[in-house]
Amino acid sequence: MKNQWHLSLCLALPLLANSVPSLADGRESYVMDKWAAQPAPGVEPAGNPRYTASCGSCHFPYQPGLLPAQSWERLMGGLSKHFGDNAELPPEELNSIRNYLLNNAAGRTNSAVSAEMLSSLPPGEPPLRISELPYFVKEHAKVDAQGVKDNPEIRSFSSCNVCHTRAAEGSYSEGEVHIPTARHKAEKPL
Repeated sequence: MKNQWHLSLCLALPLLANSVPSLADGRESYVMDKWAAQPAPGVEPAGNPRYTASCGSCHFPYQPGLLPAQSWERLMGGLSKHFGDNAELPPEELNSIRNYLLNNAAGRTNSAVSAEMLSSLPPGEPPLRISELPYFVKEHAKVDAQGVKDNPEIRSFSSCNVCHTRAAEGSYSEGEVHIPTARHKAEKPL
């Protein structure tokens, strides 16, 4: 019996080793399967100081787990035309942030939101914008897009932290959403 177990293990290990994808820095990623622990709620918070300082100085530092690695690779490869701005970084900083994003992208962490984002993607090239992911679109379908655009406190679906009160912590729970009321000009008296 002991020899049969040992033989089975020896045959299975090479198969398992080949099924784990490598990360940008050569480490192996965490692959969820039916035997893995339940995914953590929300998404892993952005925890790289270099990333939050560089990228967070212009916009909310989106958690890497909100996009797949292919999207982060494309984003980091096009920083000279980053949504209309030049966001180029020095090579050392670029490589450090790129590795952080790729190593923590959707599918490479144990996060429920990341898994949902990833599983919603149709085949083909993934989008560059989180707001274009099918899971995001589905979750925000009942939100008035024009109301978001016209609200000076929000202006865009990319302003996650404005409505999601715990977005910086990686929590996007509906119970923690607070949509600011647009301030309108006072009406003229009659």
